[in-house]
Amino acid sequence: MKLYALLASALIGVASISPSYAADYKSEYKVSTVVPAPFPWGIAADKWIELVRERTDGRINMKAYPGTQLVAGEQTKEFTAVRRGAIDMSVSSTINWSPQIPEMNVFALPFLIPDYKAMDALTGGPVGEKIFEIVRANGVEPLAWAENGFRELTNSKREVHTPEDLKGMKIRVVGSPLFNDTFTAFGANPAQMSWADAKPALTTGAVDGQENPLTIFTIAKMHLVGQKYVTTWGYVADPLIFAVSHEVWNDFTPEDQEIIRQAAIEAGALGIEIARKGLTNGDDSLFKELEGLGVTVTHLTDAERQQFVDATRDVYAKWTEIVGPDLVKTAEESVANR
Repeated sequence: MKLYALLASALIGVASISPSYAADYKSEYKVSTVVPAPFPWGIAADKWIELVRERTDGRINMKAYPGTQLVAGEQTKEFTAVRRGAIDMSVSSTINWSPQIPEMNVFALPFLIPDYKAMDALTGGPVGEKIFEIVRANGVEPLAWAENGFRELTNSKREVHTPEDLKGMKIRVVGSPLFNDTFTAFGANPAQMSWADAKPALTTGAVDGQENPLTIFTIAKMHLVGQKYVTTWGYVADPLIFAVSHEVWNDFTPEDQEIIRQAAIEAGALGIEIARKGLTNGDDSLFKELEGLGVTVTHLTDAERQQFVDATRDVYAKWTEIVGPDLVKTAEESVANR
């Protein structure tokens, strides 16, 4: 009996220090996203959840809440909710967090990022490291990058080749002042609204167009709400960040923190791959898909694109001061040296 008692005591002691039982974890961790699968954004979030569940044998149970429903669809309030612990985790756009972290506007400086190689140079270099440092200092643990993609222009009125073609057109933009400034510089009438409100507004004709990655266009069937014209200009990119509130992160054991981080890195890589499918390495299948839907796709010439660049130079200069000249200089050097 004494032997059994000693063995039982030893087993209890081992269990008490095992990482599997070192923390009183929640029964569910809420993960905020804007869109669900089959959007690349939602697929990346789901993959993160799946990998964590598998690698912790179900001890860490995460669930995605798309439509930013955890903040009643108010996308730009998401970071504050994560920081306060009202949201446990998120896969979030740098655009949506930029009102609270102005440095994130670096990715939305008009025409800073010309291609995917440049985007990778920013997220995978000193700019990405600095953004993570700032996020961490604000009470949120950043884990990995994913991608929504380059944001292209769509509308229901006409082909757009120059800023003159945009004049007077009402364009839905995200709730960031930088986007308002950019489209005002083009001569358009920007209308800020959440994604939840955008599609109804396009359906009724309350707005004429919008800007988003083309994967959003195809999966959301934007051609069915009058969006018959697409202009590819790659004027800004939309990186995503996997993140965890420090209130939650600090409750995890170091072993589980590493599992969650590595799962985010792998899920992010998958999300990037899917977001770029049909758009890179000579693969133009997504453009052919659009044309098959009756959509007119306009690829700007270098001269046409330069007109949009020139129209936004004052906006770029203004927002360089807001983002921080040193960070912008680092970004420009990273792009130049890619």
